[in-house]
Amino acid sequence: MKRPEIPPDVFIFSTNQPMKKYYRSYLNNFRGLSREIWLLSFVTFINRAGAMVIPFLSLYLENEQGFSLPQIGWIMTSFGAGSFVGTWIGGRLTDSIGFYKVIVLSLLTGGLGYIGLQFLDGFYALCIGVFFLILMADAYRPAIFVACDAYCKPENITRGIALLRLAINLGFSFGPLLGGIIITKISYHSLFWIDGLTCIIAAVLLFILLKPEKLPEGHTPEPVVKEGRSPYRNGLYLLFFVIMILNGMLFVQYFSLMPLFYKMEHSLPEDLIGLLLFLNGVLIVVFEMPLVGWLERIQISKTMATFWGVVFLALSFIVLNFSPWIGILVIGMFFMTLGEMIGSPFSNALALSMAPKGRKGSYMAFYTMSWSIAHVVGHNGGMNLVDRFGFQNTWYAFFGILTVVALMTLYLLKRLKQTPTPTGY
Repeated sequence: MKRPEIPPDVFIFSTNQPMKKYYRSYLNNFRGLSREIWLLSFVTFINRAGAMVIPFLSLYLENEQGFSLPQIGWIMTSFGAGSFVGTWIGGRLTDSIGFYKVIVLSLLTGGLGYIGLQFLDGFYALCIGVFFLILMADAYRPAIFVACDAYCKPENITRGIALLRLAINLGFSFGPLLGGIIITKISYHSLFWIDGLTCIIAAVLLFILLKPEKLPEGHTPEPVVKEGRSPYRNGLYLLFFVIMILNGMLFVQYFSLMPLFYKMEHSLPEDLIGLLLFLNGVLIVVFEMPLVGWLERIQISKTMATFWGVVFLALSFIVLNFSPWIGILVIGMFFMTLGEMIGSPFSNALALSMAPKGRKGSYMAFYTMSWSIAHVVGHNGGMNLVDRFGFQNTWYAFFGILTVVALMTLYLLKRLKQTPTPTGY
């Protein structure tokens, strides 16, 4: 007897149709992005995969250097100050000499800086060393956003930024995981060598694979003539800038204060801390692009997406006070990651959309400087709050601040809707 044929769609449904549909939908989110964006993302992944120093810097300063929490806070303030100056310089250089040269020079000098940092001892030496290291490394940040704008069609900019973030977070997924294992099995100093060498390798790959003149067909560079107001004189952009500073002040706690919380309050070793940070990267790699694609399809405004990013970050702190159960750390990390996946790509895209022609480097430098200021104030403020009031009261304070930030974001949305060209805000 002839065996009846089963239609292909029935067969798929009966086995793993949901997974196949998700897989197809996931791939569709990458369609239409240029070859240059893929190359830039690949180089960024190589660079970020070696970025093992930053997530463990606060632990290194406590365990290897023996600094107190307030001293660690001041060293991390130097981190933020270097980031502030570096992004300002990077933005100005991007507008004058182009993003390509800025990215290559930043990766090369930053790589050398990471290698040299391990040889510094003493509080003041590390403050100065961290300042100049991050100054060189963070000149990369405004340049990479301008590169994304140059190599993407206007309708693909948010997804292009999401792809770059995916590369960054895929690298960060492996970085802390491997970093925690290396610290446990070898030493802290190995991280500095790996981070520095991967920065240099990323610069070489970028120089070989991506040439500045190879723009997409029919795409012309930004005109040299500057139009519109500078970011310093754009009132709505200044409001957005303040929102990003306040949000960033609390987001950066996951790079310094939170690893100490995991270790001091929950007695997690470095390898498990790395695994918890790895969860953040995995969630972003698997879900961010489909989430961004879905949010674009439902036409959420960039400002409203930024609002939800703030809300979920606030939840990530307050849930830590609900229970001493170790699983609450995973829940907190999930909320933070969800807020990051929603808020970060759209806030980047919002900053670009508010930038007039010829000033994108300056506007993106201003945007990234908000994160630099967040590093300057956030790490130091968080360390001193915990030193004086403890972790639990600090989480309550963070939740209150972010509630205010969420209300400010809704006010920004209201004001942007009243502008002559509110579409996309």
